[in-house]
Amino acid sequence: MISLRSNPSTAPPPREDAWITSYQKLLPHWHSVSLSHQHSTLPISISRVNQFDAARLDIEMSAMLKEQLVKVFSLMKSGMLFQYEPELDAFLEFLIWRFSIWVDKPTPGIALMNLRYRDERAVEIRENALSRAFHCATLYHSAVRTGLEGPGLTVAQKMWYCIAAVGGQYIWARLQSFSAFRRWGDSEQRPLARRVWGLMQRIEGLYKAASFGNLLLFLYTGRYRNLIERALRARLVYESPNMNRAVSFEYMNRQLVWNEFSEMLLLLLPLLNSSTVKSVLHPFSKNKSSSSTEDDSTCPICRASPTTPYLALPCQHRYCYYCLRTRCAAAPSFRCSRCSEPVVAMQRHSSIVEHKTHNQ
Repeated sequence: MISLRSNPSTAPPPREDAWITSYQKLLPHWHSVSLSHQHSTLPISISRVNQFDAARLDIEMSAMLKEQLVKVFSLMKSGMLFQYEPELDAFLEFLIWRFSIWVDKPTPGIALMNLRYRDERAVEIRENALSRAFHCATLYHSAVRTGLEGPGLTVAQKMWYCIAAVGGQYIWARLQSFSAFRRWGDSEQRPLARRVWGLMQRIEGLYKAASFGNLLLFLYTGRYRNLIERALRARLVYESPNMNRAVSFEYMNRQLVWNEFSEMLLLLLPLLNSSTVKSVLHPFSKNKSSSSTEDDSTCPICRASPTTPYLALPCQHRYCYYCLRTRCAAAPSFRCSRCSEPVVAMQRHSSIVEHKTHNQ
């Protein structure tokens, strides 16, 4: 039998309505914590490699479109498209902008990297609007946030993007080509042109310095690849948080292998002696019995009639003196170009003998 003894130090049980009092005391604190959490932006990290790859893919897409457009005008006057190359580049960039950013769609490279543009200026406004909709505790707990929410670019941002990315690059390219054609930098008689040229150089230097500083900030924070995106506050975020990279590296690996192989061939080919390679491959490509029927009146090296004919011994095929002498001096184991026999000596056609020195 178990006996229950009352402990005098035990506190009396709370009243039945005590939880209501505690709830009313904690309710203001709970609202303040929930609202502060709703106002805050969830930290997200966008891969810098994906953003750089998207820019590179867009450049490659523009190059492919330009190549196809140039083929259309291949039958026209040569050099005509070279004069209008800035206009052609601007037209292709405008087409890409018109059918991607203007219609709230990502560019081809950005789409392949599972990215999209988001207006960072509107994120705080949207967070404030959502906080008013989340006053209900049930709705707040059922909502799942990923940090990728946010509206796309506004019409003003799209227009300024087109003006800066398309129009700005076109005007600068045309201005540079015109100033180089007019030789503003070499003009000493026109001080105004020289001042404009100096101003252009300073502007270009400042732009490059600002771009370098923006690159350092991008590598540190992962936001805004270029100055245009930073000025417009157009940030690249993931389109879908659960989507993997959509780019296969098979073509890239194959291209790298072929590039390395071609560079190796370009390095080794100048080191090979063409006469030695021909002499080694000659027995496999030509029958020796046919050498007797060949025309012996021409030098097999320069394919001309020998002015100072010499005979290669022991096969006695006729060569030019300078052709045979230089080949024998370059390769001590030189073989006859007609019969692939080793040449051990030289003999003039008038029976004056000159022996060849061998390196043994």
